[in-house]
Amino acid sequence: MKLHLTTAEKQNLITGYGDDFIEINRQRFHHNLIVTPEHINADWGCDAFASLTPAHFAEISLTKPEVVLLGSGSTHRFLHPRIYSGLTELGIPLECMNTAAACRTYNILMSEGRNVAAILCLS
Repeated sequence: MKLHLTTAEKQNLITGYGDDFIEINRQRFHHNLIVTPEHINADWGCDAFASLTPAHFAEISLTKPEVVLLGSGSTHRFLHPRIYSGLTELGIPLECMNTAAACRTYNILMSEGRNVAAILCLS
């Protein structure tokens, strides 16, 4: 699916997504990644939703986002709270949803000027 939104100068905008890709600023990625308005971590090192550990959330907490969106792939899945407890301890909420919903929600929050981070899993 292609997304249409007013351009966000010098910020990362999700411009499309599908079952096997996420497109940010018209550049396609075919693996799990982290995106914030200012940064893309395409070398995050998590190959599947099921392999997420507390260590995977360490980098994201350094950016001190207002909220973290977790796109869990094509289906809506939840994580055990102990996996993201580091975020909870810092007062950073985690919202779980499927990846398509996370892409749309990220764009809305980013366009509002919010400090949002999205973990986008394809599998």
